[in-house]
Amino acid sequence: MFSSDLSTKAKSNLTKLAAWISDRNIPFLITSIGMIVMLLWAGSYKMTAPGAEGIVPLISNSPLVSWHFKLFGPYIGSDIIGLTEITAAILIITGYLKPKAGIIGGLIASGMFFTTSTMVITTPGTTTLVHGVRYMSFLGLFLFKDVISLGVSFYLISYFGKKAILSENQSS
Repeated sequence: MFSSDLSTKAKSNLTKLAAWISDRNIPFLITSIGMIVMLLWAGSYKMTAPGAEGIVPLISNSPLVSWHFKLFGPYIGSDIIGLTEITAAILIITGYLKPKAGIIGGLIASGMFFTTSTMVITTPGTTTLVHGVRYMSFLGLFLFKDVISLGVSFYLISYFGKKAILSENQSS
């Protein structure tokens, strides 16, 4: 919803607060800036030796992308992943002015985070047994954040999509 009149319709303090947050686009700003920072930082780290070596166990156990390191090796393969993340971030930034670029950035991020979300299942050591109860390990929790990032990516596609639709309808 791109309505700035929610605050005039809100009656309780709770809904007024929600309207104030919505009217100022705070969810979009926090999620988009957070995604941009994370993609730039993670992408550039993957272009270092420790970053490449750190994702070897994740990639090598993934049926979706294990071929990637077999084809390119861990260093070039990690550089390609890092470059893809940086490209997605740049497209999301560009989406502020050209929403269709933001849609493409969100689509790239969605593909990446779908793939890494599956690694929760395929990577050994993502769960741990404590007193007979299975919990997600630190590695599992690290990977599970990509499920949330997948949701953010879809939110960004939706947000930029609405902006692009409005832009298309204004120009016709």
